[in-house]
Amino acid sequence: MAAGTIRFWAAAKAAAGLAEEPYAADTLAQALDVVRQKHPGELVRVLQRCSFLVDGDPVGTRGHETVRLAEGGTVEVLPPFAGG
Repeated sequence: MAAGTIRFWAAAKAAAGLAEEPYAADTLAQALDVVRQKHPGELVRVLQRCSFLVDGDPVGTRGHETVRLAEGGTVEVLPPFAGG
């Protein structure tokens, strides 16, 4: 199982109540499942609208269960931003 960091931005950061936390997961889907369990409520709703970067690469429309996480990696949780 890989260990790394999940970083929350904007509305995701506000809903989580913190800027980042560690993950221990093999896939993005696993990491997000743990986040949902740790932060039920508003963050679960915010995550439905978010896009994700894994080690700087956009996840896009790939299934989260297919996105492998690396040891020491970073997942960025990006809610929609106003203004562009």
